Amino acid sequence: MGQAIRPETKSIRTRAPRKPKKSQLPIALAVTALVIVSGFFLNRYNDQMGVYLLFGISFGVILQRSRFCFTASMRDPCITGSTSVTRAVLIAFALATIGFTAIKYSSYLKGEPIPGMSNVNQISFALVIGAILFGIGMVIAGGCASGTLMRVGEGFTMQMLSLVFFVIGSLWGAHDMGWWQANVIKDSPAVFLPDVFGWLGALIVQFLIILLLYIAAVKWQEKKMGSAE
Repeated sequence: MGQAIRPETKSIRTRAPRKPKKSQLPIALAVTALVIVSGFFLNRYNDQMGVYLLFGISFGVILQRSRFCFTASMRDPCITGSTSVTRAVLIAFALATIGFTAIKYSSYLKGEPIPGMSNVNQISFALVIGAILFGIGMVIAGGCASGTLMRVGEGFTMQMLSLVFFVIGSLWGAHDMGWWQANVIKDSPAVFLPDVFGWLGALIVQFLIILLLYIAAVKWQEKKMGSAE
C-alpha cells in the first residue's frame, strides 16, 4: 500500500494586537504653555532672555527634525559611506563664513575692535590631544554636545548618562586649563586668516578649502555607495 501523503501544516502565529499610541497633543500643549510662561517670567528680569529662550527652542527643533549632527558628519562616511550630513555641515560652514566675515569686516572698516577675537585660540599639541579625545568620546556616546542635548530631550537614557559625564569632563578640563596654558599652549601660534591673506584672500582660501572638502565628500560617497544623493 502506498504511504499516505500528509499535507504540510503551517503553524500560524497570532500577533498580539498593538496598543494604540497615546496622543502626545496634551503634552505638546502643556510644554508650549510652559515655554510661554517661562518666557514672560524671564523677560521680567532681562529683556533678552525671552529671545534667547525662543532661539534655543527653535535651534533644538531644527536639530531634532533635521537630525543635524557633527558626530554623524564625521562618523557616517567611515561606517556607512554616506556623506549627506557631512555636506550639510560644510554648507553650514560656508554660510557661517559669509555672516561672520560681514560682521568682523564691518567693525574693521569702522576702526572698532573686531568681535570674537578672543576666540582665535592658539594651535598647540593640547588641541590635538583634545580633538582626539573628544572624537573618540562623541563616537562612543553617539553624539557631540548638540546631538547629546537633542537626544536627551527625546528621552534617550544613554545620552542622559553622556550628558552627566560631559559636564564632569568640562569641569575637569576647566580646572586643569591653567596648567595646559602655562606648560603647553603659551608659546603656540594663533592664526587669524585675514592677518595672513587679507580679508578677501582669507575668504577665498576658506571657501576653496570648503569646496575641496565638499567635492571629496561627493567622490567618497560615490565610491562607497555608488551615488551621492
